Amino acid sequence: MRAEERENIIRHPILVACREETLDILLQGAFVQRFPAHTQLCKEGERADFLYAVLSGAIELTASWLDRETTIAVIGPPHTFIVAAVVLDRLYLQSARVLEPSRILMLPSDSVRKAMRADAGFATAIAEEMANAYRNVAQELKNQKLRTSLERLANWLVHRDKETGGGRRFVIPFEKKTLAARLGMAPEALSRAFATLAKFDVHIDGASVIIKDAAALEKLAHPDPLIDDETV
Repeated sequence: MRAEERENIIRHPILVACREETLDILLQGAFVQRFPAHTQLCKEGERADFLYAVLSGAIELTASWLDRETTIAVIGPPHTFIVAAVVLDRLYLQSARVLEPSRILMLPSDSVRKAMRADAGFATAIAEEMANAYRNVAQELKNQKLRTSLERLANWLVHRDKETGGGRRFVIPFEKKTLAARLGMAPEALSRAFATLAKFDVHIDGASVIIKDAAALEKLAHPDPLIDDETV
């Protein structure tokens, strides 16, 4: 690994508190790789060989049962994923594939566990990452169980608009079937929900979204920081 690349990597939230000797343990055998869209990184049921940290791009976490598949989450920088499986040395409960061209740091699982035992700073960073992941799951359960599909879509649009600068115009960054699965909806239910949002002056043209009445959409969404804000 080049010195310049190492300097950039050690600023990642899970590495920034590490001692120098811990970094040597972690980065020995580590990889930084660029992956094109649609690359399968790991599959549920496999042994956790690496901890993945997203440096750029977007990763889709999925799960399947029989002939069904759903999207669990979409992960971007600086988040890590498959943390619990690595810490516990268990099987992956989710699969991961690249949604858009991404740059990923891959840390060998054995090195991660060794570093956690040796360095309280790193162990604390991993514990915080797992705690944040747990809270995100709790928020997602609340979103799924307390809101209708239309309300979930409205909240996603409000959140996405804020993420893209609040210009009331943005492009859905992945296929609509992925968005439907992410929101716990069938694709046809998503189409009906988009059609219903026309009453609230939300206009959809392919992947493009135009919000003409932000107040009406926000009133429908009724965002709640205890569900929608991962920083609370």
